[in-house]
Amino acid sequence: MYPTPHINASPEDFAKTVLMPGDPKRSRFIAENFLTAPQLINDVRGVQGYTGTYKGQRVSVMASGMGMPSIGIYSYELYSFFGVENILRVGSAGAMTQKVKVRDVVLGMGACTNSAFAEQYHLPGTFAPIASYKLLSTAAGIAKEMGLSFHVGNLLSSDTFYNDEENLPDVFRSTPAWSKMGVLAVEMESAALYMNAARTGKNALAVCTISDHLLTGEATTAEERQNSFTDMMRLALETAVAVG
Repeated sequence: MYPTPHINASPEDFAKTVLMPGDPKRSRFIAENFLTAPQLINDVRGVQGYTGTYKGQRVSVMASGMGMPSIGIYSYELYSFFGVENILRVGSAGAMTQKVKVRDVVLGMGACTNSAFAEQYHLPGTFAPIASYKLLSTAAGIAKEMGLSFHVGNLLSSDTFYNDEENLPDVFRSTPAWSKMGVLAVEMESAALYMNAARTGKNALAVCTISDHLLTGEATTAEERQNSFTDMMRLALETAVAVG
């Protein structure tokens, strides 16, 4: 089943744990700044994947693109055809509550969603996408040791960014409804990743840095999101080493 239409590599090219940012430039940044002897193993459609070592542990990093359909494809192929056991999403998210600040880290214990992604499973109810406890507990312990400002809780994985009716980002309109249920932040990928992990019997965790705040309007630049969210990157790499 490999190479796939989206990944031109072999299973041996990938480590058991893959860091998965949305942005290909962030993938390259992680490889060039944190990995020893990184090798480019995939560049189909410009979605760059690298494998190298971090503290002697073999680790891969590959971009997912934006949205649940995109990460759904890449994570499914990595889990199903390339022998990957753990995927750590390293991405940005928008805060939906005052207790979460810009540049804080959020570990997604669960991922609410407005997507129909779960309908493919024909379940007689509503599926709750959750992180792997092993990855979550490991990352939380490491984040505490690192002294990071971090939170553990629910994310919202939104299928839409713009609301056609109001010509505003859809998440602004929906913030009060989700935040009253304790949802910490919104992004666009984690629910699909968690569902693919559940279906394939693998492990997943979203490690997100707050890039903007939906209540205060504070925001980081695209360049800052690409290059400066190093605490999140280091946390994910340390987690990859800890879980082997």
